[in-house]
Amino acid sequence: MAVDFSRSKKEGKFHELIMEVFKRHVYPEDKYEILAILEASGWNDERAAKEYGVESIFALAEDVWVVIQEKITKQSFESVPKMSALAYLGMVIRSFLRGIIFALPMAISVLAMLTLKFSLWSYVNLSLELATAIAIGTIMSFMTVGGFTQAIARRGFLYIRIGYYNMARRITFYFVRLGYIVSTIVFVSYLLFNAFFGIFPLRMTVVILLYFIFLSAIWLSVTIMYILQRELAFTGLIVVGIFVVYILFIILKFDIIISQIITLFLVATSGAILAFYFMKIAEEKMEKGIAPALPRTSITIYTVLPYFIYGFLYFTFLFTDRIIAWSTSNVYMPYLIWFRGPYELGLDFALITLILPMGFIEVVVNEFMANMESHQKNYLGTESPALGRRYLRLYLRRIVIVTIFSSITAVLVYLVIRYIHLTSLLPIEYSLISNYTTHFVFVVALAGYTILCIGLLNALILFSVAQPEMVGKSILIALLTNIFVGFPLSRWFDHSYAVFGLLVGTIVFAILSYRWVIKVLKDIDYYLYAAS
Repeated sequence: MAVDFSRSKKEGKFHELIMEVFKRHVYPEDKYEILAILEASGWNDERAAKEYGVESIFALAEDVWVVIQEKITKQSFESVPKMSALAYLGMVIRSFLRGIIFALPMAISVLAMLTLKFSLWSYVNLSLELATAIAIGTIMSFMTVGGFTQAIARRGFLYIRIGYYNMARRITFYFVRLGYIVSTIVFVSYLLFNAFFGIFPLRMTVVILLYFIFLSAIWLSVTIMYILQRELAFTGLIVVGIFVVYILFIILKFDIIISQIITLFLVATSGAILAFYFMKIAEEKMEKGIAPALPRTSITIYTVLPYFIYGFLYFTFLFTDRIIAWSTSNVYMPYLIWFRGPYELGLDFALITLILPMGFIEVVVNEFMANMESHQKNYLGTESPALGRRYLRLYLRRIVIVTIFSSITAVLVYLVIRYIHLTSLLPIEYSLISNYTTHFVFVVALAGYTILCIGLLNALILFSVAQPEMVGKSILIALLTNIFVGFPLSRWFDHSYAVFGLLVGTIVFAILSYRWVIKVLKDIDYYLYAAS
């Protein structure tokens, strides 16, 4: 039911309501953000029905959204000053550091493996049995809470951006609780399933489940730190954790598995405490006395579901080739999945190539979206096709730049790893890429992760215009491609050929997400509401 404008007084009140929304966010991303703003301002179904005759506050948010859409297309020219060179440089530096800091723990873990031969959750000299157990626990943790981390990042950051830290805390910890509950369900289900079918022996099951539950807790905590821009705290936890493992394993001579499990427990606990503390500090920034109610649970779940699905599919995509390779029975296979060290080593080295490009992509997307609002205000509403063509040209330039930057980074990573391998620059007791499988997987994965950077650029742009469904469709098809290419190749030729599933999957992801971005930019007059 639409708002009744039969009386000018009611129409004036509705205009005031829209202005109140604009005070919180000049260009709301969608009707769900408007819903959050209205509920945070004290609106509910009863009040919406009484004052505007609509069925619910959700219907009121839809009406506000329609009017805002019309306002955007009818806007008049407004000159906006350009960002100063100093401010622009500051934005670039902050964005780049934010991008690489999130990937910094991965780099620290790889460096620790190269020098110390162990990290927080891995060890070079593990038996294949234990390595298999740790790998399974790690993959299970990412796939179980990956969706929750995306939901937290989406909804929690939305409330932080509009200044409602109290709501951000409640919705964040709501999803954290759900993450813990689902992790517990997976824990118990796996324990019962394995007890019934006897897939793995008890010693492996214990290791799988302990690594799984502690790593799941860690990923949930680091997401909270990420939305609060406290990524360095998690990096510090990783460094301290590796130091604790060093003390327990090297100095006190504990078993490596015992050392890592103790440390994972300490890091998970410390991470949860720090996340709660940082959120409490953030909440103190909010005006006192404001404690609006959260949206209905059904609405919250509906709005974050596409992001949740993307998170699950993305992490599943990243690990699918490993599962395919490790389940290929071309060697001795005591269990359904058997860890392949050379294959994993090649992927770990290739992952390094994502660190710098992730920072660069953060810069590109932030600059791209930050300029959108100012450019929009310098165009008449009737000139939106011209603005669309302008942004299409800007996007094509940036995708070329990201491709070149990522490619150069991949080449440099290969040369550095090869140089360390040939010169023993670091105190490494084994050759890095002397194994044919490691070298083969390393090279192919470098190409795959380079192309993945293009897909992630597209994904971030689509997220910025509130189109997670487009990203979800792209990653789903890429996942299916990964399976349909990697599985037969690994069975027909060699387990290492599973990496081609990763490569072709990233190509599909990049192409499909590219097509969606082009569609958005061609209809930018419709999607301009996402500018902020």
